[in-house]
Amino acid sequence: MRKEIRLAGFGGQGIGLAGLILGKAFSLYDDLEAVMTQAYGPEARGGASSTNLVVADRPIDYPFVQEADILVTLSQEAYTRFRPEAKPDALVIIDEDLVQPSSQDTCLGIPATKLAEDLGRRIVANVVMLGFFTATAGVIKREAVEKAIESSVRSSVVELNMKAFNTGFEYAHQTEGDL
Repeated sequence: MRKEIRLAGFGGQGIGLAGLILGKAFSLYDDLEAVMTQAYGPEARGGASSTNLVVADRPIDYPFVQEADILVTLSQEAYTRFRPEAKPDALVIIDEDLVQPSSQDTCLGIPATKLAEDLGRRIVANVVMLGFFTATAGVIKREAVEKAIESSVRSSVVELNMKAFNTGFEYAHQTEGDL
């Protein structure tokens, strides 16, 4: 098994933290090999940002995403830029309030930013998206991501981040018939 995963959005959306959490979940808590690389625009906040993960059940000899099997986008710019670089049959997950996909593309959508705002902190939209990703992608165990969240964020915001993760995870199950 080898999966190439790209998470993308704009600076300030927590794309790097989401990638770190996923990489940690895969490598430390799910006994898989994982390599993470990041890219972001020079403007940092507001500029393009992406985190790339290669995950495998054997040593990884080439650590870069060439054609993503899974693309997660939290901004229109990220979708427009990275969708052509993903496999034609890639699983594409979008923040449905921020991304308008091509009419030829089939995407799974969640209003991640809106759900995060409902929790009182827009900043956890990335973790809402991780919950949805975990429930829909079928590549990582829920418990592994939960452990990675607990060990990756400050103790003062663990509870909020766990609520955000559970919100995304449950959203996937509530809309399962629509997916």
